[in-house]
Amino acid sequence: MTAATYDDGLVLLDRHAITLRRYHFPSGTSKVIPLRSVRGYQTESLGLLVNRFQLWGSSDPRRWLPLDIRRPIKSTLVTLDVAGARPRPACTPVRPGEFLALLDELLG
Repeated sequence: MTAATYDDGLVLLDRHAITLRRYHFPSGTSKVIPLRSVRGYQTESLGLLVNRFQLWGSSDPRRWLPLDIRRPIKSTLVTLDVAGARPRPACTPVRPGEFLALLDELLG
């Protein structure tokens, strides 16, 4: 069994919720997503230009990314399928393998 939480400073995942810090523009407040409302997720590689240099928000109106000044050096984009959420919340975890393993475990 893995650790009960994942926290990289911007993304916090525990058995109750996913917290995306610096999510809301322009206030920078967090978005807390209860795990019971997460129906699934999609992962994709950050392209060389698309989304990699989008530090806050998104060029794709179907998803929204929190402020992350380290996004250009990251590689994996995770878009969450959340009941009733438009645009879909997305994030770029520092340790995507660890984050996704725990998310899979918690979503069952």
